[in-house]
Amino acid sequence: MRPIGIGVAAALLLAALAPAAVLSAPKKAPEISEESRKTGMAEAPAAAQAAGVACQVADARLIGKSADKKTKVSTNFYEVDCAQGMGYVIQAASDATPVAFSCIEANTIPEGAKEAPAPCKLPGNADPKADLAPLLTAAGSTCTPTQVRGIGRSKTSTYVELACQDGSGQVLVASAPLDTTKPATAQNCLMFDDATTNIKCTLTDRAARLSVVDRYATESKNNCAVKDRRFVGATRDGASFFEAACQDGKGYIFKSDNRGALTQTIECAKAMGVLGGCTLTDARQAATEQAGLYTRLAKASGVNCDVEKYAAFPAPPGKDVVELVCKGGAPGGVGVFDSTGKGVVYDCGHSLVAGFKCGLNSQTSASAALTADLRKFDQKTCVVKDSRLAGKTPKGTLLLEVSCTDGYKGYMIEYTATPVNAVAATSCAFAAGCKLPGNT
Repeated sequence: MRPIGIGVAAALLLAALAPAAVLSAPKKAPEISEESRKTGMAEAPAAAQAAGVACQVADARLIGKSADKKTKVSTNFYEVDCAQGMGYVIQAASDATPVAFSCIEANTIPEGAKEAPAPCKLPGNADPKADLAPLLTAAGSTCTPTQVRGIGRSKTSTYVELACQDGSGQVLVASAPLDTTKPATAQNCLMFDDATTNIKCTLTDRAARLSVVDRYATESKNNCAVKDRRFVGATRDGASFFEAACQDGKGYIFKSDNRGALTQTIECAKAMGVLGGCTLTDARQAATEQAGLYTRLAKASGVNCDVEKYAAFPAPPGKDVVELVCKGGAPGGVGVFDSTGKGVVYDCGHSLVAGFKCGLNSQTSASAALTADLRKFDQKTCVVKDSRLAGKTPKGTLLLEVSCTDGYKGYMIEYTATPVNAVAATSCAFAAGCKLPGNT
């Protein structure tokens, strides 16, 4: 649903309140009269409750009244300061349910206007952005807002832009009316820069928001002098991805968590499967060069694989773990290499025991190696069809379940992990824990 622009809501307030002297917007705000406070405290609590906000009214004032001579509809406007949480401006019309606007929305100046038509002025509402703290914490945001503005609202959501102390920007999607005790999500402003939506961030500059890439480049210690920067995208778990093109022609994708901390650095040559990969650098050329490197590493480890394509696994520092697809249909596998280039390549059957599942190679590549293992234990009829890692034994060996193409029950093959070596095979007719089709 497209959010309704807050400017529209504010314009309605402006139109309704224009005749009222209290909203003549003098340069110096007048003192709040005791009479307006007395009337507000008498009438506003019921209006706030009817508007659906959980507000224990600590202070209130009558902002003004209006009356439509044609429709005979009268409208009262109140400001309320709640004992806890956000303050509100309440619009209470005689022919409709009252509507509550948070002080952030009420303080937002509509496009084309010089001032907000009905801003919050009570002392307790002097800094409404501070009231967002518990909401931001619950949303997993580390933003300390320096500026806020209301973007708009839909029937169920309120959209608020935040300019954060670290130079970043966020869009807070909260309940409507905005309630600091209800769930909310915080999204990076960069997600909306190129989006076809009426949600746009204006409190922070795009270039300033992208400067975080330079920090990630420094933290990654790859000697990347950043030439260009790009926001790649975000995932549902709150992770964000950024691309950096370096002066030396290399490029990287940086992954950060929902708190903005760098969690992973991926060379563009290995990032083709990450949200479309790199676009600021020649990723294809880099990938070709990287494939040549993996060909050399695989052959050095004793596997004759002319690498056609590859995919990287998450790996600990100092390790490079990649699935290798070989040209000509030759069996591929998973290569695990250290920083010196030394390592091992597991075929796709045994890679499961090593903790990695092939996704690019066909099951046939895995089945051949596992069938060969069964033959070691005089299992002469089963040709492996499928496999899965079943678990770990008390003595530390690993169990791999396999099914057979002939439809008969398969086997549990027991392996040592270092090195990967088959030490026993038990038919699923006698082994517990078999789950593959045909084995139960």
